Amino acid sequence: MVTIEHKRAHIKVHIGNFKFEHVIEPRYWRNPLIGVAFILIIPFLLRDMPDLLTLFATANIYACIAIPLSWQMTGIGRMNFGPQFFLAIGGFTASLLSIYMGFGPWITLPFVILAGLIFGLIFSGLTTIAKGLYFSLITLILPLIFLEITYVYTDIFKGETGLCGVAPLVNFGSIKINYFVAGILSAVMMLIYLLIVDKVLRSRVGLFSAAINDEEDVAKGLGLNITKVKIITFIITSAMVAGAGWFAAHYFGTFAGVTYLPLSFMLKILIMVIVGGRGEIYGSIVGAYFVAALEKALTFLGPIHYVLFPLIMLILLFSLPEGLYGLYRRHKYREYYPTIRIRNR
Repeated sequence: MVTIEHKRAHIKVHIGNFKFEHVIEPRYWRNPLIGVAFILIIPFLLRDMPDLLTLFATANIYACIAIPLSWQMTGIGRMNFGPQFFLAIGGFTASLLSIYMGFGPWITLPFVILAGLIFGLIFSGLTTIAKGLYFSLITLILPLIFLEITYVYTDIFKGETGLCGVAPLVNFGSIKINYFVAGILSAVMMLIYLLIVDKVLRSRVGLFSAAINDEEDVAKGLGLNITKVKIITFIITSAMVAGAGWFAAHYFGTFAGVTYLPLSFMLKILIMVIVGGRGEIYGSIVGAYFVAALEKALTFLGPIHYVLFPLIMLILLFSLPEGLYGLYRRHKYREYYPTIRIRNR
């Protein structure tokens, strides 16, 4: 016999002689639920405005890069300056398979995940070999090398033009419906990433990541296998970023290295992580939406936006050291996640 008792903040389930109790604290689930509901409602509000739906999907793609990057920088204790390398791995893998093999988006997805895992495994050794700033410099160089490869092998990557004719993410015979459904899918993908990283950082792995991020030597002295945690974290987050590249390629129908591999795109991603809130996965979403909206708004000012955008970002970095999400968290007494500390060794 199963009986359920529910009070204001307490659920108790009796199954025979087994009893399960769970305490529900509204301050932990209320605001996240409100945020998720708001994000899912946005596509319905913008269903007749394809331009804004594209902006919404772009912001979600940015968030799908920034969320795993926040976990990665916490788990390995290093600042990654080249997440767009794995974004390009996912984008080019999906594009090449779609154009030359005729694969649809849902067939290319497992190949993209596999490519992200393989390249993540190949470069995961950098998390233990390269210390501090050396890791950052190496990850900074990787996407630039990949960019040069796209110029050298133009018959494959099509250079500055990029690969065109990638199979669309969805095709319902109507442009408005396609944008609407793709916008919902972008939000769902971002929320899945958020759920995964949230669960990980609240688990034992999250505690290990916090210990490694705070002080590697102490964590190692306590018996933690920091090499294993770093490698696994790097591989999984690299595959997640590659998944964002898959979505971008099929959503826009084209993928070019010159768009995603230069330093300008890297700075944009890092600004999302830092301005949103260092090490905060929820802050990554705030930063992604803010950067996408600001970037779109400044384009109406003409070429001057190339100067105004980094200037505004610098002002925010100095005026809001805790990030935009930090304004909300400033009044909260409990720390959910560790703060990123970048070491010079």
